[in-house]
Amino acid sequence: MKTTESAEQQALFQWVAIASAQKPELRLLHAIPNGGKRSKITAVILKREGVKSGVFDLSLPVARHGYHGLYIELKIKGGKLSDNQKEWLQLTTEQGYKSIVYVGWVEAKEAIEKYLNKSKFDGREEWS
Repeated sequence: MKTTESAEQQALFQWVAIASAQKPELRLLHAIPNGGKRSKITAVILKREGVKSGVFDLSLPVARHGYHGLYIELKIKGGKLSDNQKEWLQLTTEQGYKSIVYVGWVEAKEAIEKYLNKSKFDGREEWS
C-alpha cells in the first residue's frame, strides 16, 4: 500500500506523544492544517481568516541554535514543493526560522531530535 503524507504525519505525532516525556518542548510541535479538500464556502472563509497557501505542515516554536523556531514540510518520496512552499521556505528563513523539507516521518523525527539537542544542528538548507 502506498504511504501518504497524512500517514507519515500521524506516525510522527505518535512518536511525539511518547518522546515528549523526555523532551517537553515537543508538546509545542503542532500541525498547520492548510491542505485538504474543502467546500468552496469553507475555503473562502478560511482564506478570509488568514489561511495561506504554501505554509509548511508543522511548526515547533522553540528557539535553538540561533533560530526562532522550526518549520517542517513533510513529503513522501517523489513529493515536490509548490511555488508557494518555496516562497514560504525563503521568507521564513530570512526571518530567522529554520525551515526544512523532509521525506518521511523518520527523517523529520531525526531532524527534530538534532534541533532540540545542544549539539550543532546540521539540517539541510534547501530542498532539491
